Amino acid sequence: MASSTRVDLDGNPIKPMTICMIGAGGFIGSHLCEKILSETHHKIHAVDVYSDKIKHLLEPADLPFADRIQFHRVNIKHDSRLEGLIKMADLTINLAAICTPADYNTRPLDTIYSNFIDALPVVKYCSENDKRLIHFSTCEVYGKTIGCFLPKDHSLRQDPSFYVLKEDASPCIFGPIEKQRWSYACAKQLIERLIYAEGAENGLEFTIVRPFNWIGPRMDFIPGVDGPSEGVPRVLACFSNNLLRREPLKLVDGGQSQRTFVYIKDAIEAVLLMIENPARANGHIFNVGNPNNEVTVKQLAEIMTQVYSKVSGELSLEEPTIDVSSKEFYGEGYDDSDKRIPDMTIINKQLAGWNPKTSLWDLLESTLTYQHRTYAEAIKQATAKPVASS
Repeated sequence: MASSTRVDLDGNPIKPMTICMIGAGGFIGSHLCEKILSETHHKIHAVDVYSDKIKHLLEPADLPFADRIQFHRVNIKHDSRLEGLIKMADLTINLAAICTPADYNTRPLDTIYSNFIDALPVVKYCSENDKRLIHFSTCEVYGKTIGCFLPKDHSLRQDPSFYVLKEDASPCIFGPIEKQRWSYACAKQLIERLIYAEGAENGLEFTIVRPFNWIGPRMDFIPGVDGPSEGVPRVLACFSNNLLRREPLKLVDGGQSQRTFVYIKDAIEAVLLMIENPARANGHIFNVGNPNNEVTVKQLAEIMTQVYSKVSGELSLEEPTIDVSSKEFYGEGYDDSDKRIPDMTIINKQLAGWNPKTSLWDLLESTLTYQHRTYAEAIKQATAKPVASS
């Protein structure tokens, strides 16, 4: 339970606050709700259209923190209750977004509306009512690295200044308009610019978070079990689905893109510091990732195959991966960034004491243990062939 003597990074007592969390029922929101309820005295207005991932926090009513979280089934696109909820809160956290790459090509309009148009009222209400905003953006706003435009054998490709991504220095480089994969990154960048402008011109107190591949339990869905059969979640859930079904992991264009991965529980520690240290967090954009956990997507597949074999007790397939083209997997209009390595200077300076601790192997072992325990039996039953009657 929460200590009664919590202090911020500067030694000041932390006063309990009311938080309006938009998108509380999602992957990040569910972990953030758990953290806030178990370690602080803050109250949460949990705003979402779904509550499955936080139902363990809402039921039963005799939970020790049940009086500190209220669920509001609100679609922020068209619900007049939104402004009232923001007015009642000291802080609004906006997590709501369409954020699966498979949707960027096939649903670019929904992607742009979800990540820009639907966020406009949230920013407006916070600004007009003098309410603080923590807005979740994405590392995808950086797009491609400068280094990727150099010849493959060029020595400068190895120079960190050509690929490490800095909040206040790196350019945002997107592909051409016909590559609709960038609809998400572009919408996210535009809402960032709007928030920044509201801060500069109207005094909005804001913090912008750029997550670098946060992964862990409850991320996305497993197609055909707790999500649409034809759905394509992000890479962790895609690979988990293949492993659970004993199918080869599909490597898009050979899985050569490089990524860094951070454990959700490490990342949430950083968010709590932002919540409780407004003097250090306001006006800043923060990369939140783990540069020590950098691998290609192909290497991620190889490690996940090893880890899943350990946690499930099943032997790996003889051919654990297959290559597929991005057009085959995602459809027309797909493009990708080459590397996403976060510079951590600003967050290390402003939120002193935060550093991600969990290695890639350990976070995958924890996550795949959860995936196996949660889904393995359901998938067995769903795929079992009915016994022919005699």
